[in-house]
Amino acid sequence: MPSPLGLILLLTIGLLFAWLLMVGLTAWRLTHPPRRTGGWAIARSLPSVPAEVVMPDAIPVRFTSWTLRSRGRDLPVWDIVGRAADGPIVVFTPGWAESRVTSLNRLPTLLTTASRVIMWDPPGLGDAPGACSLGVHEPINLAELVGVVRGKDSSTPVVLAGFSYGAGVSIAAAVSCNAAMVIAEAPYRLPATPAQGVLSAAGLPVKYVLLPALRLVGWCMGCPRGWLDAEGTFDRVTIARRLSCPLLVLHPEADEVCPPADGSSIAKAAAGEFTMIPGARHTDVWMVPATAAIASGAINAALCKAKRPA
Repeated sequence: MPSPLGLILLLTIGLLFAWLLMVGLTAWRLTHPPRRTGGWAIARSLPSVPAEVVMPDAIPVRFTSWTLRSRGRDLPVWDIVGRAADGPIVVFTPGWAESRVTSLNRLPTLLTTASRVIMWDPPGLGDAPGACSLGVHEPINLAELVGVVRGKDSSTPVVLAGFSYGAGVSIAAAVSCNAAMVIAEAPYRLPATPAQGVLSAAGLPVKYVLLPALRLVGWCMGCPRGWLDAEGTFDRVTIARRLSCPLLVLHPEADEVCPPADGSSIAKAAAGEFTMIPGARHTDVWMVPATAAIASGAINAALCKAKRPA
């Protein structure tokens, strides 16, 4: 018969192993979100490419596809022709577990006042290879994308827009790539905030698991020291203070993943504009006509201010 001490030791080892396994699986889930590809859209009778988006003017959407070679990976890009010849180039970055495919619902708004709209998949999202670094290294990819898109034409303003994770990536990239404006939908300050919301919504454990999982991600991804801390290297408030261009923050009032207080703090740090979307949740702004109209109006007004100089 085993001794009580031996049984306690065995149970302790078992619990430790289970905890380590849960931490590892959580870190994997955070860096390998679900893929939203063309097949995902087709299965839901949604547009899978820009040409399938129905525009209010019924004019077909024209676009080309190409890849960006960045940090050793080929990242897929859609280069879409806008309706405004004097409008800015808008580069849109999707949210975590989103993609350029899920971003197509914004196209009727963006094309109205843009000369070009660029939609891409960052590493680990959509059709892009690799793993997601939760917004730590993706600003480098985005800055390189802006350089390629801008090419030799520096006269056309470039606006960086993004949703949630993509909003933070856009803010961080704008510091180094001379953007004309940033439009941030539902941004957050620190990586633990949306991660907690997503894991809780999925019924997965958070307490005693999330923070070690994020530290594991940081170690595996080579994240800088203090990236999880308020006022640290990742904190989008800290980065927003360094912006030299206008910032528009749009935030759903009933956001259950990223609190509106985060969006307000980020806008305030950059002396930017903050627009609350009444009654909207984190992912349904563009699914409800009333809230989509509010977001569309705010974005079009902002983009009109970023037109190419006459």
